[in-house]
Amino acid sequence: MSAPTPPVLTASGLVKTYGDLRALDDVSLTIRGGESVAVMGASGSGKTTLLHCLAAILAPDTGSVVLSAPGAEPIELVGLDEGERARVRRTALGFVFQEHLLLPELTAVENAALPLLLQGQRRQDAERHAAAWLAMLGLAGLEQRRIGQLSGGQAQRVAIARAQVTGAPVVFADEPTGALDSATSGDVLAALLGATVGQGRTLVMVTHDAEVAHRCSRIVRLRDGRIVDDSAVSAGAVAAREDAR
Repeated sequence: MSAPTPPVLTASGLVKTYGDLRALDDVSLTIRGGESVAVMGASGSGKTTLLHCLAAILAPDTGSVVLSAPGAEPIELVGLDEGERARVRRTALGFVFQEHLLLPELTAVENAALPLLLQGQRRQDAERHAAAWLAMLGLAGLEQRRIGQLSGGQAQRVAIARAQVTGAPVVFADEPTGALDSATSGDVLAALLGATVGQGRTLVMVTHDAEVAHRCSRIVRLRDGRIVDDSAVSAGAVAAREDAR
């Protein structure tokens, strides 16, 4: 049996409240390099709050979140100011959302290249790199289309490319297939998994869809702000689902 990969995210004792609501109640979680982790739970269970705390979008009231990107010194995310958290998000984390959150006035390649442009790369180099990701995700020839000229599945693939162009070791996805039909959902999920864990990176995904969750390597279930189950998905189960598609 191979040794487990090192952790890339370590959360300890996370508490987040909104008035009287305890959205996270002493949550601790370790996510290792190369994992695909599905976070599930009913509405209000705390899953999106957990994702946002892990992704340095929200700061918990108490607790610790350590990002240990390969080749870099570990970073304690809790306690960073907003400018520092933004820098971490730009350089070490990627994001895919349900409604893709692309800029409609930009082309597909411009949207995908945006994180690199924000880091100061030359436009020509950034768009060349972004175009390579679009091609890998099946969008070769569509680089100059605006988002309104793409299907929902194609737009999500642009969002996946945008999340990956910086080489971020961890990608967060919040209901990335929630707005898609079942056939398109399967194709987009395969693209997302291939672009993340297929490249040795880590995927942390919130989903309400059990079929989507069971294509990940691990499922974490929340209820009332607490983790109630944290289970690996067997390789055989994943393979059986892939064969059935």
